[in-house]
Formats: sequence, C-alpha cells, structure tokens
Amino acid sequence: MSLLNESVVEEAALDWFRELGYQTLHGPAIAPDEPGAERTSYTDVMLMDRLRSALARLNPGVPAEILEEAALKVSRTESPSLVENNRRFHRMLTEGVDVEYRDENGRIVYDKVRLVDFDYPDNNDWLALNQFTVIESDHNRRPDVVVFVNGLPLGLMELKNPTDENATLRGAYNQFQTYKAEIPSLFPFNEVLVISDGVAARAGTLTANWEWFLPWRTVEGKELAPGSIPELEVVIKGVFEKRRFLDLVRHFVVFEHGLGGTVKKMAAYHQFHAVNKAVTSTVEAAAPEGDRRVGVVWHTQGSGKSLSMAFYAGKVVLRPEMANPTLVVLTDRNDLDDQLFGTFSACSDLLRQTPQQAESREHLRELLSVAAGGVVLPPSRSSSPTRARATRFSLTGATSSSSPMRPTAASTIS
Repeated sequence: MSLLNESVVEEAALDWFRELGYQTLHGPAIAPDEPGAERTSYTDVMLMDRLRSALARLNPGVPAEILEEAALKVSRTESPSLVENNRRFHRMLTEGVDVEYRDENGRIVYDKVRLVDFDYPDNNDWLALNQFTVIESDHNRRPDVVVFVNGLPLGLMELKNPTDENATLRGAYNQFQTYKAEIPSLFPFNEVLVISDGVAARAGTLTANWEWFLPWRTVEGKELAPGSIPELEVVIKGVFEKRRFLDLVRHFVVFEHGLGGTVKKMAAYHQFHAVNKAVTSTVEAAAPEGDRRVGVVWHTQGSGKSLSMAFYAGKVVLRPEMANPTLVVLTDRNDLDDQLFGTFSACSDLLRQTPQQAESREHLRELLSVAAGGVVLPPSRSSSPTRARATRFSLTGATSSSSPMRPTAASTIS
C-alpha cells in the first residue's frame, strides 16, 4: 500500500495552513457530542460560537441581541437559488449586515454589523478543518478541507489520492457538483473552491464550469512558483494567506447576470496581482509629490481585460488617498464600447455605484461636471468618430487639483 494517499495530502494541506497562522483541527474533534463539540448537529455548517464571538469583538457598540439577530440573518437563506443566496451572503460579508436598534437615548440607529475585519486580518478567527461531515436530507457527505473565517465556511477543498489513476482533478470537480446537489446548505457561504489530485491544483467559484477552474501560479506575485513546489501548496499560500484572502474576497469577486443566469467570477492570479500593483502605482502617482504617471498593464487576448479594469476601478475608488475619483474609461475598438459598459454595469456592486455611458459629447461634459465620483464611459464610436485611440482609465478628482490628470497619468489596460 502506498504511503502517499488522500489522508497524507490532507495533512500536508493542514500543515501549510498552520504555516499561515491558521488553527487546524480534525473535523471529528468538534463533531456533536464530542468533548470539544462546536456543532449541535451534523446539519450545522456554521460554527456559531465562533461567529458570535467574532461579532462581539468586531462590533463592540452594538447590543448583544442585535448581534444575535445579525448572526441569524446570516444563517438564513431567502431564495431557492443557491447562487442568489451566495450573492446575498457575499454582500453581507463585504459590506456588513444591515441592522437597526434604539440607543440609550431612544433614537433609532441604522448600522452595519461587520462579519470580518478586512483591515486587520489577525483580528479574525482562522480555522482549517478536515473531514467535516455534513448530513442533509439523508445525504451523508464529508468534504476534505473546509476553511472557516469567524465560523463562516468560506473555503472548500476536495483532494484526491495522487496514487490512484482514477482519482483525477475532474473527479474532484465532479465531487463538488455532487455536494452542491446533496448538501447545498454548505455553499451559500462559499467564496473559493479548490480541487487537487495531490500534484495539480485549481481554484474556482461556486458557478465555475470545469474549464474555469484555473491554477494559481504564484505566492507573492513577484515571480511564478517553481515546479518543485506542489501546486496545492502554491494555491494555499497564494490564495489563503490571510491578507490576500480577504483582499480577494472583498475586491476581486463579482456576480454577472446574463441570459444563462447569474455567474460568480473571481480574479485569476495575474489579474489579482496586476490590479494591486496598478492601484499602488496609482496612489503613489496621484500623491502631492507623485509624478502623475501610473503605468501600463499589458494583457494577452482572452486574459480578462474587461474584468481587470472593473477590479481596478472597484478598488481604486475606495482608496481614501484618491479622494473619490471620477473614472473615465476609453477604448480603441467599437466592440469594446458595449462590452466594457456591460461588464462595468454587471459589476456595480463591486464599484459601489452604477456606471454611466454618455449618449453624446455634450452628455459626457455634463457627466464629468460633477465635483468628484462616478464611473463614466464616453459615447460609442459611431456617435463620436474622432475619439482618441486608447484603452485607458483617466482619473479626475484624485488629487488636490481639480483638473484632470494628463493622459500619461492614466492607468492603461490594453
């Protein structure tokens, strides 16, 4: 019998999580009726005591009964659609849970309860757990590794035996489809799915088809990981490092609506790191001592330019140093006009605003007359044939000056 089997892969995964500062446990240790039980039933997919403790820690001014209401609101599903429930939860995770209550003076307070601390990762509770049994509608399933943040099951891994020629990446992907059908209660909270056969590893989302489970090829984003490092280790350390994971969840996940339904998309490794470098460069260039030159991000065909631009826009508008910038998106091809407007419109949650497309040059001037804020796409080329040939973001309102940045200061994504 081979010493390299599925349990060995699981233990290696837990070791890598421990290196990242996670607590690691074996699922049976917190099972119902065990001395260290954290679940009252195998139907429980959230670790409620950990969630309650985190809510109290992250929201010290909110009454305890309101925090309990928030926890129950998170645990409930409101739609028969798994992806719509996931979208609802994702918004609560990234923006907070809306609550209202009366303060000590009897005034009604409208507030948001934070589920995680995005600014200080170590202020959260991080747990990686293997062999987490879930029983639902007479289906008994046991996912290999579940990643909990503040008691919420945000990450899920399916690992296959690397010595079994029948245990493949595709088999791990198919196992997730079985889980979604048989234990769907685990998935409204999921942010990242990982599959591995012990050698190769891929990451995807709740709605991703097989071809969209992609490798994560770097840890820090400075260079590609050498082939001597297992792909599963690269995915764990590249995606689940605490600060990177929170950044990925908050700024690099979108839900797009189309004729085929809602699709959840997550940045690939090259988009994640390129956008973060572009945002850092933008903040530096827009500073009072900056040179107003942000730089260029080059993409190959089919590598996700439109989404990269949306991720960039969604993150840069939140940077306080940018002072609520106005983003103007320019393209150099007719087909990109509607494509980009469609992508940006689908990403309105990420942008925290609804993008607008000018109908004419006069309308464009009107849209740009605001003091700050807004995401604007100029009119289509057919109505403005002399538009400059460029694919870039122009940022205005990002510095103490009220004049737009020069074109050389734009962050070009082409």
